[in-house]
Amino acid sequence: MSVKELLKQVVWDDQGLVPVIAQEAATGDVLMFAWMSREALERTVASGEAVYWSRSRRKLWRKGEESGHIQKVVELRMDCDNDVLLLKVEQIGNIACHTGRHSCFFHKLVGGKWDAVEPVLKHPDEIYK
Repeated sequence: MSVKELLKQVVWDDQGLVPVIAQEAATGDVLMFAWMSREALERTVASGEAVYWSRSRRKLWRKGEESGHIQKVVELRMDCDNDVLLLKVEQIGNIACHTGRHSCFFHKLVGGKWDAVEPVLKHPDEIYK
């Protein structure tokens, strides 16, 4: 199947984006949530590395382009409604979050408040020089 055919099967939102969940292939840990545009998905498929669309910066970004924490795509899945993608990835450097943690989902509701339950593996100042 061509990339153009693949893109036609995805249900894009009104901004031309699709939500993406990045999951560590080896552990099943949910690492992060992001968005992809058509071009981001094309580049991800072509390169084998995760490329996302940054809504805040309004541009494409290859995961790890600044930090070195690249996500190598092991498997790409789409949900039953064709409107959410799941990337099973190998997370290079064991850090997916810009806060220096393994996962962006490090807040846990404990006793009625959000607690940070995962350690910072590397301080962001050391990652983003």
